[in-house]
Amino acid sequence: MSEKDAVDAIAAQWNAVRPDLDVTPMAVFGRIYRISKAMGDAMDRTYGRYGISRGEFDVVATLRRSGEPYTLSPRQLSATLMLTTGGMTGRLDKLEKAGLLRRSPDPHDRRGLQVTVTERGLALIDEAVAAGLEVQRAGLEGLDEEEVTVLTALLRKLLGGL
Repeated sequence: MSEKDAVDAIAAQWNAVRPDLDVTPMAVFGRIYRISKAMGDAMDRTYGRYGISRGEFDVVATLRRSGEPYTLSPRQLSATLMLTTGGMTGRLDKLEKAGLLRRSPDPHDRRGLQVTVTERGLALIDEAVAAGLEVQRAGLEGLDEEEVTVLTALLRKLLGGL
């Protein structure tokens, strides 16, 4: 069992002033929030070394993992990333200017566009995703393989219930 942490201190304070409340959910979600913030900051630093933000990484990574020809419509990207079209346009503008993707007319829809990763974008995302996974792997070093498996299953179940 690990030592007490800041979330334990917060829960203890609430228990002292409101002993009628069960603060167990606060202890769970407080830790999830803190883990997310710490890992998000680490990922921002990692992707920043490649000249992209986490949001920009998400766009290029979505195109990369879609498989060849690494092309999606802006609408498909927006839906996958849960972004407004305005937010997506800003990211696409920056990534296109950096030479990481290109927009072209959709041959199947005269009004549509296709977004495709460039060779430069493929090389960058392949390096960035590997670097990001190393950071995430390091974040799990305190857990053994079985604990990671159990944690993954529990988080999947929790997320499914939300």
